[in-house]
Amino acid sequence: MFKLKVPAKAIQLWAERYGEHYDDREVEAIGKAARVAGYLTGDQFRRIAKWKTPRSQPQCLQNSEAYVRQVTRSALDATEPRFKIEVLRLLDGVDWPTASVMLHFCDAERWPIIDYRAFWSLGQPAPAGSYSFALWDEYTTFARRLADELEVSIRTLDRALWAYSKANQRSPGA
Repeated sequence: MFKLKVPAKAIQLWAERYGEHYDDREVEAIGKAARVAGYLTGDQFRRIAKWKTPRSQPQCLQNSEAYVRQVTRSALDATEPRFKIEVLRLLDGVDWPTASVMLHFCDAERWPIIDYRAFWSLGQPAPAGSYSFALWDEYTTFARRLADELEVSIRTLDRALWAYSKANQRSPGA
């Protein structure tokens, strides 16, 4: 299903170009703190969600501090992949892309960020309806295998896919 559009030898170059658009230091620090604590605080959750999509902030504010901590603790403690991502979607303002960001930065496992730009760079349009666990699972398996083959981290792969799409994709979903 997925096929890398980015020249394999250029993955590192494209990953470096990602830095022209975004600075991940804050969300990386939040992720590290969450791995140590075992959960996200309400403020950390809102900052990660805002990094992914500022439009979600009004919904994210509806989650209490205790609820954010309990949901994120459950996700980060879990060993079942479907539970990990699905439980995060219980948070107001969180769907597949934002849940994948929280796992990507905060969980001990290697999780890719699900995003229309990554899909485009892998030869697939973003799903017309919404994402599903089956698609998430297939994408995760492919991204992990590809990162291993290319000998790069999931973060490097994610940055490269995003930057390649940003430079080459004419419009979202195209």
